[in-house]
Amino acid sequence: QVQLVESGGGLVQAGGSLRLTCAASGPTFNRYGVGWFRQAPGKEREFVAAISWSPGTTAYTDSVKGRFTISRDNAKNTVYLQMNSLKPEDTAVYYCAAPPPYGSALRTPSAYNYWGQGTQVTVSS
Repeated sequence: QVQLVESGGGLVQAGGSLRLTCAASGPTFNRYGVGWFRQAPGKEREFVAAISWSPGTTAYTDSVKGRFTISRDNAKNTVYLQMNSLKPEDTAVYYCAAPPPYGSALRTPSAYNYWGQGTQVTVSS
């Protein structure tokens, strides 16, 4: 089992950058893919980006391609989401999540067993 803790959220002006961190517990983190999701008030949770457990294949939703980058450092049990050129529509609570070990980091929330508590990202215009 893995536990996830997000950090790095905050308030930023449009065009600015933030780096979110997802810190995982457990010695077998390299067996887990990780996805980032976000949820704005009154909206459903949506997929943002994902990275597989091996060899680190990535995927992004179209609205963040070219602006966001997901990466992982297995030695630090950490996954990052670098967010550049932020827009007001990126405002949401951001969650990291993990599927079962060796599972696919898909775009649907139901594929994920483990979730962090979320971190708020607010982009002002």
